[in-house]
Amino acid sequence: MTIEATADPLHVDEAFARPADHEAISRAAKGLSERNYTTHVVDTVAAARALVRDLLPRDKAIFTANSESVRLSGLGADIDEGGEFVSVRAKLAGADPADIRAQITMGATPDVILGSVHAVTEDGLLVVTSFSGSQLGPYAAGAEQVVYLVGAQKVVPDLDTALRRVRTHSLPIVRNVMRERGTDSFMGKTLILEREFLDDRATVVLTREAIGF
Repeated sequence: MTIEATADPLHVDEAFARPADHEAISRAAKGLSERNYTTHVVDTVAAARALVRDLLPRDKAIFTANSESVRLSGLGADIDEGGEFVSVRAKLAGADPADIRAQITMGATPDVILGSVHAVTEDGLLVVTSFSGSQLGPYAAGAEQVVYLVGAQKVVPDLDTALRRVRTHSLPIVRNVMRERGTDSFMGKTLILEREFLDDRATVVLTREAIGF
């Protein structure tokens, strides 16, 4: 899908860029814990980065999902470029670019996936949407361990608001970036995570600072 790079920017609802207050974050953390997510709340992105680094194993393959939160926090570079971790993306860099199926398979069942979501409700639901859906399978079941880094601006009161945040804030931001490159994006698949069925499988690190979109 290609478009003119000069297309007018889409409207972004900036109300969803404001970090939630401490009480809302505390309610979300409680809701996540009740849904079997190991949950941490930290004050800053720097603290979240340090905590996630401590949580991630050094001897298992880690896939970094396409996530602005992961990229902006520095964790993407830590894992994929630093040499300290076993990076799936580093392995993919050496794969045959024509073998798309092999690349999809490597990313579908990593030992660990690190990523983010587009919204967290105050009762602990996680909502994430994707153009291709490549990270959704590992989030749901394909990965042995999942770690989500989530900024405070993604905490919303309920599921209806979460879906509205995706459509009116996250999606137009992505589409505007893609339009500047002469292409476009869309909501291909949306995953609503209601509860983690395995103990200690999924961890959510909530930071009181905003990060990502």
